[in-house]
Amino acid sequence: MTSASKLVLVGRVAGAFGVKGEVRISAYTETPLALLQYRLLKREDGSPGLTLVRGRAAKNDFIGTASEITTKEEADALRGLRLFVAREDMPEPEEDEFYLSDLIGLAAVTPQGEALGRVKAVHDFGAGDILEIAPQRGPTWYLTFTRQTVPEVDIAGGRLVAVRPAEVSDDRPEGAADEPEDEA
Repeated sequence: MTSASKLVLVGRVAGAFGVKGEVRISAYTETPLALLQYRLLKREDGSPGLTLVRGRAAKNDFIGTASEITTKEEADALRGLRLFVAREDMPEPEEDEFYLSDLIGLAAVTPQGEALGRVKAVHDFGAGDILEIAPQRGPTWYLTFTRQTVPEVDIAGGRLVAVRPAEVSDDRPEGAADEPEDEA
């Protein structure tokens, strides 16, 4: 794998399943069984992670065997391991679709074309996808990834349009209270 290759997160080891060395993987693919088509899953640094031999779906999880795991203890020891595949090994998305990893590095511009920065990362802290934008100067900032805040994504053009939430205006006189005072 070249250093220019992007890796796409496809799952995370949740631990052992049963006592015979099967592993449970939380799958981030469209269907859990899609993990079998990749077979060789990589670690975040691109080194080999797990080689899937067979498996089955259980809700949103993949339950199966990997050639590197033979015991329950070995499966449990890998709990939390994030599993990736090379972006070029994934099927091309449909028109008007993209992988979240394709957003990383895109220029973020306002609807008027003013530069806001570049997409540094895409996070999901449990409430949906959030873009981390790194401006030319200053700290990174976050933007929820919705159609309202990101109305246009142009992967081929290397940019996306970002509608930054309005800054809270503070026209209060100096020393004014943040909360209205109780009237007696």
